[in-house]
Amino acid sequence: MKYTVNEAQEGMRLDLYLAEAAEISRSLAARHIEEGRALLDGAPADKKSRVSAGQTVEFSPLPPEPCKAEAEEIPLDIVYEDADLVIVNKPAGMVVHPAAGNPDGTLVNALLAHCGESLSGIGGELRPGIVHRIDKETSGLIAVAKNDKAHLALSAQLKDKTMRRVYRAVAAGGFSADSGRIDKPIGRSPKDRKKMAVVPADKGRSAATRYTVLERYPGWTLLRLDLETGRTHQIRVHLSSIGHPLMGDRVYGGAPTRFETQHRDLLPGQLLHAGELELVHPATGETMRFTAPLPPNFERILEILRQSSN
Repeated sequence: MKYTVNEAQEGMRLDLYLAEAAEISRSLAARHIEEGRALLDGAPADKKSRVSAGQTVEFSPLPPEPCKAEAEEIPLDIVYEDADLVIVNKPAGMVVHPAAGNPDGTLVNALLAHCGESLSGIGGELRPGIVHRIDKETSGLIAVAKNDKAHLALSAQLKDKTMRRVYRAVAAGGFSADSGRIDKPIGRSPKDRKKMAVVPADKGRSAATRYTVLERYPGWTLLRLDLETGRTHQIRVHLSSIGHPLMGDRVYGGAPTRFETQHRDLLPGQLLHAGELELVHPATGETMRFTAPLPPNFERILEILRQSSN
């Protein structure tokens, strides 16, 4: 991989620049530099080197570590399954695939037990069958490919935006309009590399989210959200950027409100549910639509909000 430093990145340390460009941790970027896998204008450099506009960074990633994911007998809520794909209703609190800090108990571990070797390999050993992801504390529908042909077809639908994903969420505040569109690029936060943020166009990727107001309550709004793109933390970042963070979002929502504190037992994380999924079957060409009901804690929060409106 080859990157070119732009004017906005002038003066950055090489390890920080590489972490941002390659979307990896700063410690991993430093390790690559120290092992000579990142060259500055074709030559080895120190991780503390400052980059200049126009310079190039050639990056040769380390090969992935051997897979440590093992099959685990974890119950799955399977909405649909055939020889090509599985549609799973993921509960809030479950991570999609193994990663640092979450080596087991993930959706992948459960899928390995359920499907055995019948999962596509395109996503790599740590992400077999995984075509798209949703956050740990987000509940809802995920499409999983059982072979490489299905994986390629579903990935193409994500890219050309023919796979439709619809969410429900409760956001802070009242919306002046009944519907709208948030079109802001998203990239790594310059202040916190573990977070995403709305950034200048040359430092992020285009992202668009459409919202529709479904119900209004004192201090909160129930929304339908349609994704036009699928960036990391997109809905959470976009709504927070317009002053309407999701209820229960401890990363992008700021200090908890009185309501969130009172009902923290019902809010393990952000109140966000991927309730609708539409795709074209990779083998038959049939348009398929799937739905998943709101989780009990989400329903209970809505009940409390509706009571407060009376």
